[in-house]
Amino acid sequence: MPTITKKKTNKAAATKKAATKKAATKKAATKKAATKKAATKKAATKKAATKKPAKKAIKLAAKPVAKRPVAKNPAPKAAAKATGLIEVGSPAPVFSALDGSGKTVTLASLKGKPFVLYFYPADDTPGCTVEACAFRDNRPKFAKLGCTVLGVSPDSVESHKAFDAKYKLGLTLLADVPAKNGVPPVAAAYGVWQEKSMYGKKYMGIVRTTYVVAKDGTVAARFDRVKVEGHADEVLAALSKLG
Repeated sequence: MPTITKKKTNKAAATKKAATKKAATKKAATKKAATKKAATKKAATKKAATKKPAKKAIKLAAKPVAKRPVAKNPAPKAAAKATGLIEVGSPAPVFSALDGSGKTVTLASLKGKPFVLYFYPADDTPGCTVEACAFRDNRPKFAKLGCTVLGVSPDSVESHKAFDAKYKLGLTLLADVPAKNGVPPVAAAYGVWQEKSMYGKKYMGIVRTTYVVAKDGTVAARFDRVKVEGHADEVLAALSKLG
C-alpha cells in the first residue's frame, strides 16, 4: 500500500508540473504576441509620421505660384540710350507726329505761339485720364492765353481718337509711335523715355513730364514726375508769367 501511494503522489506531482509548464508557455506566448503587436503598431505609427510630411511637401510643391504682372516695353540695350531732359532756356527739339485726326503736327507748325507739351504713359488709364480731363476743363483759360495744349504718348492714332471721344477732351493728342527699336522718337528727343521699375523688373517707359514752350520756341518751364492733381493750374500759372 505505501508503494502505491507514493506512485500516485509522484503522478500527481508530474501532472501539476506539466500544467504549470503549460501555463508558463501560454503566458510567454501571450506576452510575445502582445510585444509583437505593440512593435507592429509602433512601426505603423512611425511610418505614418514619416509619410505625412512627404505628402504635405508634395501638396505644397503642387500649389501654383502667383504670376507677377509683366511690365510693358522691356528695355533692350539699344533702347536705353535717350537724350536727357531739356533745360529751361534751351530750344525745344524738333518733332513731327500725327494727331488723333491723322493730321501731322510739327514744331514749325506751332511757331510764333506758346504751347504746352505734356507727356503721359497711356490713354484711358486712371492718372492719365484725370490729367487729360483737367486740361480739358481749363481749355478756355489756355485759349485766353493763346496757348495750345498737346498731349503725347506712345499710343496709336486710333487709340487717341477713342480716348478723346470718350471723355470729350477737345485736346490735340500726338501719337508718338515707337520705332523698330521700341523707342518713341518724340519722347526720346525730350528725354522722358527713361528706365522705370515695377515689382523689381526694370523696363523703359514714359516718365510723366510737361514742357511749357514760349512763342520763340525755347523751353520756358518744365515739370518733372508730374502729380496729376492740380497740375493744370500750375501750368497755367507758369504760362501767365510769359507775358
